[in-house]
Amino acid sequence: MIPARLGPATHCGVVALSVGHLERSLRYYTDQIGLQVQQHSAGEALLGVGTEALLRLVEQPGARSVQRNHTGLYHFALLTPDRAALGRLLAHLLESQTPIDGASDHGVSEALYLTDPDGHGIELYRDRPRAEWPAVAGNLTMTIDPLDVHDLLAAALPQRAWTGLEPETTVGHVHLHVADLAAAEYFYVELLGLDLMQRFGRQAIFVSAGGYHHHLGLNTWAGQGAPPAPAAAARLLCWELVVPVPADLEAALERLAAAGYPATETANCWQVSDPSANVVQLRAA
Repeated sequence: MIPARLGPATHCGVVALSVGHLERSLRYYTDQIGLQVQQHSAGEALLGVGTEALLRLVEQPGARSVQRNHTGLYHFALLTPDRAALGRLLAHLLESQTPIDGASDHGVSEALYLTDPDGHGIELYRDRPRAEWPAVAGNLTMTIDPLDVHDLLAAALPQRAWTGLEPETTVGHVHLHVADLAAAEYFYVELLGLDLMQRFGRQAIFVSAGGYHHHLGLNTWAGQGAPPAPAAAARLLCWELVVPVPADLEAALERLAAAGYPATETANCWQVSDPSANVVQLRAA
């Protein structure tokens, strides 16, 4: 029997990270990336665009930089509303001399890759229309091709003064390191109810709701059986998956509990750890 699936309006919400120096991170995410501070208290800040919260930073004084070869965050991805917006963002990054780790054309999207001061991975991207997404025999086939940065910059012309990220920017997806890909697939596809969209060899899969190319990437590039990130290091604290249909959320929680993954209810969400100790918060819209 095919398990119940999450509805097409399901999407990513706030990503929460621990950082070693909050003010340093705030300068980076506001000045370089273009997010806005929405709330700021002792040791914690919430950032976003307009009224939409996207990123929570929690200070952990003295935290070491992100430790490699552990489960946790590979990157979180901010989705710009169109190609011109991504082009303007690229122009700002170049003008501000912000280091860029890489740039790729994935067929479904165009993406820039960065690393924040604590070593957290960031993707900044724009989607192509779904009708243009590459497929082979009806199956989605994301690619890793060079990005035409000159054409992307041209899409932003004429340039205008940089005022930060567009208000329509969202968290498009999250990509995680996991210890065991089969266990992660069972948790997120069979139990949670996301759809498998593409396999990338034997080391990565991409899953989503509603036919999106991926709301979540899962890989074992940190090593099969990798341990969770140490508490003394900057790390992913949790990420949100917003499930707007109450019946979808209730059914997913029941499947998880029956399989030995009971979720804990908090003030506004349900929190559960996947088999690799990555924490996902399931929230109604």
